[in-house]
Amino acid sequence: MNLAETLDRFGRDARLAAAVLRTAPADRRSAAIRAMARRMRERAAEILAANAADVAAAAGMTDRLRLDPERLEGIAAALEQVAGLPDPVGAEMARWQRPNGLDIARVRTPIGVIGMIFESRPNVAADAASICVRSGNALILRGGSDALESCLAIHRAVAAGLEDEGLPAACVQMVPTADRGAVGLMLGGLGGAVDLIIPRGGRALVERVEREARVPVLGHLEGICHTYVHSSADWCMARDIVVNAKMRRVSVCGATETLLIDRDAAPSLLPDLARALGERRCVLRGDEESRALVPGMEPAGEDDWTTEYLAPILSVRIVDGVAGAVDHIARYGSGHTEAIVAEDAEAAAFFLDRVDSAIVMWNASTQFADGGEFGFGAEIGIATGRLHARGPVGPEQLTTFKYVVRGTGQTRA
Repeated sequence: MNLAETLDRFGRDARLAAAVLRTAPADRRSAAIRAMARRMRERAAEILAANAADVAAAAGMTDRLRLDPERLEGIAAALEQVAGLPDPVGAEMARWQRPNGLDIARVRTPIGVIGMIFESRPNVAADAASICVRSGNALILRGGSDALESCLAIHRAVAAGLEDEGLPAACVQMVPTADRGAVGLMLGGLGGAVDLIIPRGGRALVERVEREARVPVLGHLEGICHTYVHSSADWCMARDIVVNAKMRRVSVCGATETLLIDRDAAPSLLPDLARALGERRCVLRGDEESRALVPGMEPAGEDDWTTEYLAPILSVRIVDGVAGAVDHIARYGSGHTEAIVAEDAEAAAFFLDRVDSAIVMWNASTQFADGGEFGFGAEIGIATGRLHARGPVGPEQLTTFKYVVRGTGQTRA
């Protein structure tokens, strides 16, 4: 395979497919996404066998990689939920009339061709395909080597579903190799075919994409998420939220990586929180004050405050009130998701207003940082930048807009 020629063809085919999708009726695109889900269920044995081969070859981080019948059914069900979402294409965002009689509307329209570069998670291939078809965008996928066989098997089901409903298979294409050269070619824009690049993976991948891309990038950086326990927190609620936020699934980007606890609450709450986490085999790394309250806690170094562990490890710091928590997050956070546990509404309002992350929560686990939990059906990722979208990226976030101006013969003086 000549990689450059293959990717150039992908770009040309994606541009043609994007034109078809942009004008395809909403019900056809919905039917195609449901057909993808149906084909995934029909091909479950093939997908799971491919995934088993990937897992067997993996050197670590297999929780992100592994599929089983329950997880595969969850992926198919998420596709069906995306198919049922309101269609964003053509929706009027605003409409007004000028004194001269011109009628002006701002209307959602697809971005065009999306390039998705991701690592480890095979569900991303299905999620991204459904969201792009829902929003009228063509998609070129490039997955990592560890999930390649899984993603190719999922892509075959996606392509079959598209063709079942009369849409081009090129609406969603998958680079069939883990050759790193494919990343460079996609970052170059494939001769102007690619309108937007979305990276989803570790810091090294995202930094490379942002450094080398010649087209706009919608970034998804690390999930260095924080949960802050205020002095007014209910103990039972704090325990349940902290344990869930860290330990429900340690390998997701919404997992809490740092626990911040109010100095006034630490003596009474921290030992019990540490015990609850320890029962679940979570390793704690704390500052000097935390270690004085919990003998045996490992010391935290400066690097711990900026580490996305994706493992049963939690850094712990005692802070001076809600302002101290906000200051710590501003210094060390990645802009992903932060939560406060508090009964004091004024303290919670201060936290929600002052923390400048994509998602801020009050009395809820950071593990809710997920497009499915937000009602989007699925997500392409959690955007941690400020442009063009922020937080869970669903169909609406993959649209831009145009202005439709209707006149009755007006001319400008």
